[in-house]
Amino acid sequence: MPDIISSGSNPRIRKLVELQKKAKVRRETGLFVIEGTRLCSDTPPQYIKEVYATENRIKNASEKEKILLRDHPLTIVTEEVMAKAADTTTPQGIMCVARMPVYSRESLLGKQAGERQDRRQDKTQDETQYKPQDRRQDKTQEAGGRDAAAGRAPLLLVLEDIQDPGNLGTIFRTAEAAGATGIIMSRGTVDLFHPKVVRATMSAIFRMPFYISNDLCLEVCALREKGIRSYAAHLGGKRIYDELPLTQGCAFLIGNEGNGLTGALTAQADEKIIIPMAGSAESLNAAMAAGILMYEAARQRRIACGRTRIGE
Repeated sequence: MPDIISSGSNPRIRKLVELQKKAKVRRETGLFVIEGTRLCSDTPPQYIKEVYATENRIKNASEKEKILLRDHPLTIVTEEVMAKAADTTTPQGIMCVARMPVYSRESLLGKQAGERQDRRQDKTQDETQYKPQDRRQDKTQEAGGRDAAAGRAPLLLVLEDIQDPGNLGTIFRTAEAAGATGIIMSRGTVDLFHPKVVRATMSAIFRMPFYISNDLCLEVCALREKGIRSYAAHLGGKRIYDELPLTQGCAFLIGNEGNGLTGALTAQADEKIIIPMAGSAESLNAAMAAGILMYEAARQRRIACGRTRIGE
């Protein structure tokens, strides 16, 4: 029989609230919270640690939710307890505690789609702030569509200090849709597992390889050594983005919403590029700019390969 919790002061509920509110707790445990029927149902099962649901949600569960409720440790909570633990204003009556996905640098290059970082690598690399999964999880990891990227020319985003949760989540969702092979983020970027970011990704957080770096300048230099050209989206750019040859390995550098790219990172780019704007607009939303650039690369690659659809 599932456990039943009716008190918001229950230690497990307090832990849920901490996972929702504190990035430090998420980093230390390697866990985060997913809310809502769609996101919980779309989460690959190997990442789910436990499920919390109200009796009403269980009664009205969809077929996918029934599988979720059946196959994972379930705790039944009252509507009041769900409201206390949830980050959303109107919770849908279900949430999951999930394990964080962790990727190696190589998986971002489209060479080993879905490859995960093991514990030995994690102990010797300080660039990522998240703990790796048990290797037993690795064996059952769903590629989530990344197998299609294996062997393709890398298409990367390099994000410097993106602060808006909605922007970061939208970038992940759009990057997956455009066929990007990975995202590299500065440590100053908003926490990827912040509840608002997680919701905005629409589960792309489990399918888009990412890496968090202490030094983006070194990352860009390393990409250059691998033959991957980097382009800084910059108001001082001389060439328009659609004039670039983007069928080979490339990376787009996107800066902070308010300040743009730092001078140091811009200097490391192979070229500064610009997205032309009409009217009085001075700049584009970071997620919009990233989407325009990624889809231009996707367009060129489809034409070069004689394809009509992204991912073919």
